[in-house]
Amino acid sequence: MTRFFARSANTAPAPAWPATDKRLWQLVLIAIACFVAAQIAGLLLRPLLPIDETRYLAVAWEMHLNHNWFVPTKNFELYTDKPPLLFWLINVAWAIGGVSDFLGRLVGPAIALLVVALTGKLATRLWPDDTGAAPRAMLALIAMPFFEINGALTMFDMLLTSCTLGGLIALTHTGEGKRAGWLWFGVALGLGVMAKGPVILLHLMPAALAVGLWHPSRPGLRETIRGVGLGLAVALGLLALWLIPAAILGGPAYRHEIFWTQSAGRIASSFAHARPFWWYLPLLPVLMFPWLLVPQFWTRLRGALDDPALRLLAVWGATAFVIFSLISGKQPHYLVPELPAMALLAQRLLRNSPVSLGIAAIIPGILALVALIAGAGLISPAEGADLLTPRAVPLAAALALAALIWWALLRSGIVGALILGLGMITILNLAIGLSHAHRGFSAHAISEIIEPFEGKGIAFAGHSYNAEFNFAGRMTQPVSEIDAAALPAWAKAHPDGVVIARSDRFDPGWAAHWQVPYRGKTYEIWRISDRPATPQAPSAQPVTAVPAPAPAPVQ
Repeated sequence: MTRFFARSANTAPAPAWPATDKRLWQLVLIAIACFVAAQIAGLLLRPLLPIDETRYLAVAWEMHLNHNWFVPTKNFELYTDKPPLLFWLINVAWAIGGVSDFLGRLVGPAIALLVVALTGKLATRLWPDDTGAAPRAMLALIAMPFFEINGALTMFDMLLTSCTLGGLIALTHTGEGKRAGWLWFGVALGLGVMAKGPVILLHLMPAALAVGLWHPSRPGLRETIRGVGLGLAVALGLLALWLIPAAILGGPAYRHEIFWTQSAGRIASSFAHARPFWWYLPLLPVLMFPWLLVPQFWTRLRGALDDPALRLLAVWGATAFVIFSLISGKQPHYLVPELPAMALLAQRLLRNSPVSLGIAAIIPGILALVALIAGAGLISPAEGADLLTPRAVPLAAALALAALIWWALLRSGIVGALILGLGMITILNLAIGLSHAHRGFSAHAISEIIEPFEGKGIAFAGHSYNAEFNFAGRMTQPVSEIDAAALPAWAKAHPDGVVIARSDRFDPGWAAHWQVPYRGKTYEIWRISDRPATPQAPSAQPVTAVPAPAPAPVQ
């Protein structure tokens, strides 16, 4: 096996890319079709990811329910953590086809396709004489598993990526006194703020301020400052179309949140998920897989900065990496807007080069080994155990990954990279869909139980509630958040209600009526009608256990 990987790494496969532009575009169409199929399969096989996706669909649902397009709410209270652009797009999808899990979640893959197209457009702008740059860049991006994973999620990072690309494309139209490029840069900046907040400045402003370093017209500092100022003015004007009505309709509390807490407060909250400054460095081979593990990428990196377009990619990607490394709060998806930079760099450096995947194949090889060990029952993780049940699922995944590696190394080149990337995501989706994780991480199991009690009262106890069940249950009233001290008064006001909590975080003093496995933990549901006169003594009420069954039919 070692000799096989070494031979694959050192042998120059040919051809790495299709020889003609026509063949390149044919491969792009095939890759996009496979990408769409993998994304749709993922939506059908994978439940909404708690707590992020469940929360964002709940916010979009309440926007639809209350027709309040300017002031988002979560659990029917002001929600200021994120701006409204993603929620608007989800509601556009629902306006076309009706409210459903599938249509709401389809927005993410649709934005990912837009990102693929914009990456191709930026490649054309950066290398207008290279007619193969656009299809190569699109293929290089589609081949990246981290891009495919984030493209399937109902989160803000892919939308932020599209705004980043739009702003960079606009910057290529600046220079020589042109104002239109700066105007469109401002539009992208404003949309980026409405996508995920001021963080768009970290992805776009370094490239804008350094435009004289990479733009062919080499604008001077004064012209650059004027252009950036014009872009900021346009962005503020665009933001005002949302902020002014939102501030008026949301009232004093909402104004305080969006104008103060979500600016100065966000600086403080950046220390959440605190991790050391070097945390991203060992993750880069995985985040930028497979391109950082292709040997030819490194051999052709020398002298790359002689190309002005590659200087833009260096400013864009390197500054974001440094800035986010210096910020103590770190998450892998914070670097999603830099994935197109990696794809553009890879396609340029490897355009006339072989693409050897032997070293890159080590990562899926390790995953296959871990799946094999887990399937054999040699490890039993505290988290994510549902993914290993039944044991046949990880064993099958290990065999599928081994076959995938063999096929990818046999084809090599960009086709092999596409096989690796799309194949790994497909195997992951199938593993989730065929294991107990499909039901064990789905909010529907609990929402189906509590939905009949909505008019009678539903409370969540033990820790903060993130509206996990609001969208799954299509709730029209808020879920109360209580603690042990508030339980007696709440129970008196809702004698026919129910209380939900994790079994290890809350005990009301009597036996639960339902037990449901959710997110790898046991959640219990207590009926207030079962509450004894002396709650400290648990009642003999039998518990109806809801097991983690085999995957339920797709909704």
